[in-house]
Amino acid sequence: MNETTVCVVGNVATQPVFRETAMGASARFRLAVTQRYWDREKNAWTDGHTNFFTVWANRALATNVQASVSVGEPLVVRGRLKIRTEQRDGQSRTGADIEATAIGHDLARGTAAFRRAQRGETPSETPARPEPSWETEPTAQAAETAQQRQGQQGQREQQHQEPVLVT
Repeated sequence: MNETTVCVVGNVATQPVFRETAMGASARFRLAVTQRYWDREKNAWTDGHTNFFTVWANRALATNVQASVSVGEPLVVRGRLKIRTEQRDGQSRTGADIEATAIGHDLARGTAAFRRAQRGETPSETPARPEPSWETEPTAQAAETAQQRQGQQGQREQQHQEPVLVT
């Protein structure tokens, strides 16, 4: 079967929503991808049009998204592009979904500390995240999540010790 595979780089626009279903774990979030170009008249980089994709992750990838992804973080997403059309309030709406096969942080814009998931790890063994409230302001959620991340990063750094080379 011919499928359209895409690789997009953008920022997480919504807190990932995680669900455990009969078919396995599932997670979804919105990714904002903004075109940037060099404006010769202004002699500066300028933001162009922003596209929003709904990213879907399944099984182990969904579990890892739940533990690793927060609003505002830069990501690289690879997967199958799915265009959907639906009728809502008497209007036809078209959206673009990506069924992700791989998701990672964009290391051109920051650093990350990779931790291999243990086999058989379930979502209950990963740090619990509250279900996102669509009523809460995204900036408040992002700040709270960033504080939690910094605490986890500090704990990891304390546990990690560089090997000593003896000559």
